[in-house]
Formats: sequence, structure tokens, C-alpha cells
Amino acid sequence: MSLSLDDIEELIESNIEDAEAEVTRARGKHDDDHLAATVVSPAFEGESLVNQHQLVYDALGDHMTTDIHALELSTYTPEEYEEHAQ
Repeated sequence: MSLSLDDIEELIESNIEDAEAEVTRARGKHDDDHLAATVVSPAFEGESLVNQHQLVYDALGDHMTTDIHALELSTYTPEEYEEHAQ
């Protein structure tokens, strides 16, 4: 895989307003192209889960077909993430 986890986080954070992204290897998966991402952004406010995930896929662009083969996504608004973290 030509992108590092930091590269992927940077792509998400630079393409989604005020986003905080954490990208890790998917649990239990040993191949590099199965990843998990948690993304928190006020841009998700009022968006459906499908639209939230689409924003992340759009942020990653062509990398979703070339470098990343599977991405487990968790998306939250800052308020949702605060509640989730408690």
C-alpha cells in the first residue's frame, strides 16, 4: 500500500471541514488494505449515515479503489462522539 495511515488521516482531515480522523488496521485483519477509520466532524451534522460515509469516500477519492480495499467507517458529529466516549 502506497499510503500510510497518517496519509489517509491527512486526506480525510484536509477534505472534510474540521474533521478529526483516526485510521487503524481493521481488527483481526492482517492484510494492509483492510482499515478502520473513526471520523469526527461537524460537517456530519444533519447528514444521514450514508451521506456521512460518502463524504469520507469522496475525501479519499481514487485511493478507495487503488490503495484501500476495505474501510470500516465510524462517523460522528462532535456531540455524538462525546456521548459515545462516555
